[in-house]
This record gives sequence, structure tokens and C-alpha cells, in this order.
Amino acid sequence: MMNHTDIENSYSPYPVQDLSFVVIPLLKGVIYQDESPALWNSLFNLSAAVRDYVAVLGLELIFDEAEGYAFLRSRSESGAEGTTPTPRLMARRQLSYPVSLLLALLRKKLAEFDAGAGETRLILSRDEVVELIRIFLPPGSNEVRLIDQVDASLNKIAELGFIRRLRGERQMIEVRRIIKAFIDAQWLSDFDRRLEEYLQRPAEPKEGSDE
Repeated sequence: MMNHTDIENSYSPYPVQDLSFVVIPLLKGVIYQDESPALWNSLFNLSAAVRDYVAVLGLELIFDEAEGYAFLRSRSESGAEGTTPTPRLMARRQLSYPVSLLLALLRKKLAEFDAGAGETRLILSRDEVVELIRIFLPPGSNEVRLIDQVDASLNKIAELGFIRRLRGERQMIEVRRIIKAFIDAQWLSDFDRRLEEYLQRPAEPKEGSDE
């Protein structure tokens, strides 16, 4: 029976300790170049070995040198015909409509930001985020409830790793560039279609109306 070390040695000449130093943080979450430069350099040097190693676990390494982030994601759930699908190690998460809407708006905001010349970091205040989402809500929506909903959605998105709050400025957020890897053009197109259908729904007739 092949043990952990046998698997390791069959894929790479690197010692298991070297790979573990990189793979364990990847299993815990995203690695950012600006936050962990030493770990990033190790991953850069070991990337081929890491890809082979995590493939045994049914995972693939997403390593974006240009944007400065790396993470693991599950391979396709469906195996080849006649084979058993590999169990998922990375759980899927069901997102609420407010969180999905805000993710789409932040992703579009980042695309607009990248299209213009200027800074490389997209920083937004909570008030700017509130204004992004306000146009999708009925007129006269309760302001306090709106702000609470935005805060709750931002907390969830921060937990997912797509934004981070600035140290010492809790009302300011940075949109992490990793959002581009998860919210792609197809996701936005599908969400835009569903949103358009939602916005075009006929208003329910008021009780007692003759129409």
C-alpha cells in the first residue's frame, strides 16, 4: 500500500517537508504575494510539484503570478464515464441574493477600475457600496436596514476572502483581485439575466384594484 511519503516521492524530488510548508496554507485558504512573500516564493519554486501533489487529492492549483494570488479548487465533480467522481474537499457555498448582487457589483466596479489608468488597488467606502446597491432596491427603503444589510453582506464577502477591511479604517474596504477568478464573464452574464428577469416582473396588483 502506498503511503503519504511514497505518493510524495513519486511526484517530486522535493522533501515532503518542503511541500507541506506550501500545501498546508493552501488547504486553509488563499495565499497572497503581498501578504506572504516568503511563502509565495516557495510556492513559485515548487508550483509544478504542488500541482502534481494536490491532483492526487482531486484538487487543482490556481496560481496567478500577475495578480499575486494562489488557491486550490476542486476538479470537476463528474469523473469520466463509468468512473466514480472524486469526493469534494473544497465545499461549495450557497450565497444569498444580497451577497450575490454585491459580489457582481464589486466585480463590475473592479473591471471599470482596471479599464482606467491609475492605482492598482480598488478602495471603496461603505457609503460608496451602499450607493452601488441602492438603485436595485425599492424607493423609500429603510436607510438603517439598508446599511445593516450592506454591513452583513460585506462581512460575508470578507469571510469568503473577496474583500478586506483596511486596518484602522473599518468603513473602508479593498476589493481583492481574486474576485476575478471566481466571478467571471459567464457568471456575470447569468446573474445579469436573472436580475433583468427579476426587475421586469410585473408589479402585483393592489388589493381592490379594478385592473
